[in-house]
Amino acid sequence: MALADGDDATGMDQFREIFDESARYRPNVGAAAYDQIISLEHLSEADVSGLGIDLGTTNTVVGTPEDGIVLNEPSFMLVREKEPHHALSIGIDARDLVGRNPVGVTPVRPMRDGVIVDLESARAFVTAVIKRAAPSRHYGLRPKGVFAVPAGATSLERRALLEVGHEAGLRKVGLIPEPVAGALGCGINPLEPRAHLVVDIGGGTSEVTAFCFGGMLSHRSCRLAGDELTNALSHYLRTEHNIIVGELTAERVKVGAPETAEGQSLVVEGRDAVTGRARLVTLETEEIVDALRPTAIGIVQTLAECLEDIPAQAIGDVMSEGLLVLGGGSLLRGLSQLLEESFGLPVKTAERPLTCVAEGATACLDHPEVVAAYSD
Repeated sequence: MALADGDDATGMDQFREIFDESARYRPNVGAAAYDQIISLEHLSEADVSGLGIDLGTTNTVVGTPEDGIVLNEPSFMLVREKEPHHALSIGIDARDLVGRNPVGVTPVRPMRDGVIVDLESARAFVTAVIKRAAPSRHYGLRPKGVFAVPAGATSLERRALLEVGHEAGLRKVGLIPEPVAGALGCGINPLEPRAHLVVDIGGGTSEVTAFCFGGMLSHRSCRLAGDELTNALSHYLRTEHNIIVGELTAERVKVGAPETAEGQSLVVEGRDAVTGRARLVTLETEEIVDALRPTAIGIVQTLAECLEDIPAQAIGDVMSEGLLVLGGGSLLRGLSQLLEESFGLPVKTAERPLTCVAEGATACLDHPEVVAAYSD
């Protein structure tokens, strides 16, 4: 069950129905785990509002239980070189200045490979995100938050995200693995006694995770993801067509290829590597797909090793349910076929692969038992 466009509020009601119908599946987690997560039992009705945040390498998506997705912007922040930890702007406005920024102003990415690379920059970025997504007149001065975090994040990386969340103005902060949040955002109950397998191909990391009854069965991750696909396309254009393109141009071509019908072409603008003059190149869709295929194969082959660790009994669940794919990389043309060939399993792409992780993190605000189960 994936949420339909324009039906976010109804989707939150559907999440509640999932858990109301399967309350018997909730695992027995210790009291210590609950002490570290969001608890709604002692809060007044006015305090229930909060934020579900997918702080991705490429995009940041924020949702609320009341309004669904309220922010979906590129994970870029514009700063002055003299004040590198003060955000002038975030999102699309900052991203559009990549490669064309004036002297003294720099667009930066506070997240790399799905985790924080600079605490001060991340704090400034998250603070700006919260101010935009949760005006104080709606949520009070310090809303709660649940962050989606890569399943393969280290304890230090997880601690850094918790610290940034608190210092950015969140009153209470919980963490949920991104594959689990994405599955929840697609209507899967991660606490039921049934195994599920999720592939999440984001901008900085690619992960495959098998989970069941509130715990992990198997996990693999690699640093080959959307950014590497963009770099591979830039390299291909320079070596095969002698044209140098900017990061945003390569990203636009990569994203545009899945949306372009077969037989159609895309026009790429850049600088001739030999003469230095402006130049246009026309690429067929299949040529773009072929240029990305070696990197995509590397991602899929690495993730397929996850199957070796899944218990034999759980394989039956996965075969009947299929492999759920989410993240921006899931939109790459031909990826589903590569996954089917490597995993030997049916593949289902999330209906809303770019926002389902934030939707799942938002649903966790009403279901702290999910955060407790996956807190270790």
